[in-house]
Amino acid sequence: MAKKGWIYAVLMVLSASLLVDEASAIPAFARKYRFSCSTCHVSVPKLKDYGEEFAANGFMLPKDQEPTRAYVRTGDDELLLQRQLPIAIRFDIWAQLADRETAKSDFQFPYGIKLLSGGPISRHVSYYFYFYIDERGEVAGIEDAYVHFNNLGGSNFDIMAGQFQVSDPLFKRELRLTLEDYLIYKVRGRWATANLTYDRGVILTYGFGFGLDLFAEIINGNGIGKAENRLFDNDNYKNVAFRASQSLGALRVGGFLYRGKEKIENGTTTIRMLGPDFTLSLPKLEINGQYLYRKDTAIMVGGVDGENTIKGGFVEAIFMPNGDRSRWFLTGLYNWIDSDYDPLDYQTLTLSLSHLAARNMRLVIEWTRDLQHKRSRLSLGMVSAF
Repeated sequence: MAKKGWIYAVLMVLSASLLVDEASAIPAFARKYRFSCSTCHVSVPKLKDYGEEFAANGFMLPKDQEPTRAYVRTGDDELLLQRQLPIAIRFDIWAQLADRETAKSDFQFPYGIKLLSGGPISRHVSYYFYFYIDERGEVAGIEDAYVHFNNLGGSNFDIMAGQFQVSDPLFKRELRLTLEDYLIYKVRGRWATANLTYDRGVILTYGFGFGLDLFAEIINGNGIGKAENRLFDNDNYKNVAFRASQSLGALRVGGFLYRGKEKIENGTTTIRMLGPDFTLSLPKLEINGQYLYRKDTAIMVGGVDGENTIKGGFVEAIFMPNGDRSRWFLTGLYNWIDSDYDPLDYQTLTLSLSHLAARNMRLVIEWTRDLQHKRSRLSLGMVSAF
């Protein structure tokens, strides 16, 4: 279908969904359960622990709390049919002042518009996806899109299959409070295209009662580009990633390992990544940290070999003066990437002040200093969901 056709189809579905719900001014799950957004979110889009548990449970409440009014009574116990199609929108706008040669000031209205949907297909199977109607002026299409098989065999074993970010078991880029990104997840090697953002595959997870969570990912390794000759993968290799995370009271520590191989124009590249991460959660302060070491080894046709090493990470601190009931948030983010291939180097310091003007609307003023090139960027924005 052409891009215009996609847009018309999306707008038709959106219009129909809004007509069947009187409380259309708040996000889909809040409409379904008649909860405030603050039940699951600290701020748009950052989640509380309860919100994380809700998502991990396939976007459902515990069985004895799931409201029967949210589903159609068909008389068939084997059919779980939601009464209303859950749809929400995220709408972001930004304006910038920056030290650059052109467009020192820029109105980025809109910066992004997402159409989101998710919920249960059956008691232990759910789905989630979003469609980027507008991402920096382009129709980006579907990014996150997966099916979640929850608590298989009555255990804590889950499987997710579809499109997702490889870094999701670490820190979810979509839930950060800053416009500035977690750049170590986006960086690509000198020859290989694989990184820790979007890919296609499966995630296997298992949680233990003493706070240990295990994750394994099997992915194509070439992103989420369109299929060629009905094939999404472009070589004979699959990449794998593993993560272990242990909670120790207010502290959570984890370790990550990634191995893969990629066909390049004149040979192959082997990719290895590893590193620790942590989260310290205090009543008014959260500190997140990630370090990754990456080494790509290229074997070229003709016997020419090459190596590219990348090391870096980020440290993020979020101050919440009233804990998870705060309306003001001060975020500091330090990004650092150092490579033996100089164009990949990156170093920034970001300070961001957010205010919840409404439960589903956050106003932001953010300053980022590029420490490598000695220049700054000031951003004013609004992040909303409805």
